[in-house]
Amino acid sequence: MRVIDLSELELKITHCRKCPRLVEWREQVAREKRAAFRDWDYWGRPVPGFGDPKAQVYVLGLAPAAHGGNRTGRVFTGDRSGDWLFGSLYRTGFANQPTSVTADDGLELKGAFVAAAVRCAPPANKPLPSERDNCLPYATAEIELLRDLRVIVCLGSFAWDAAARLLKVKPKPKFGHAAEHQADGLTLIGSYHPSQQNTFTGRLTEAMLDDVFRRARELAE
Repeated sequence: MRVIDLSELELKITHCRKCPRLVEWREQVAREKRAAFRDWDYWGRPVPGFGDPKAQVYVLGLAPAAHGGNRTGRVFTGDRSGDWLFGSLYRTGFANQPTSVTADDGLELKGAFVAAAVRCAPPANKPLPSERDNCLPYATAEIELLRDLRVIVCLGSFAWDAAARLLKVKPKPKFGHAAEHQADGLTLIGSYHPSQQNTFTGRLTEAMLDDVFRRARELAE
């Protein structure tokens, strides 16, 4: 994919309709809404990555939440996973504030760029392999445009597998929390995803997530 800059790439992403199942779902969710957000004008489109154009750390998640990024238009914004992610980025010096509530809430990232392997909210939060493959060129383009990049933090095994695929790493390295793998001049770092399933059960703690981003900073610098 040939793009000049991140703004051109963002335009391509937000107008994408490659996956009929995802288009139908994201638009249905935007129409029907959740009762708590009935007064919201849902984004209902693919969600681009965002952050510092000079980022050294690229944070890759799974996909926008149906009533998070699909509602607000910014990845990891307006849901519990985002509370954990941006809280950690704030504590480790990558964000100017610990919360991400709306796309215009003043959040700024320094040294980090956040995106998702799949840019549309998928039914049951489970993208199909074909949908992942349709989306990966967007992450590839972001990585190429982020010329200072040194580290990719993969939130969950889906993001880890997607990063290994887009960097053409074979055999695929084993995922684990704090796992590291060198590939094409970049370091992949694995982290358990800050989903409620992981944070409520204690599988992922704030300290564990902070350690991942401190390690990312150490490698980047």
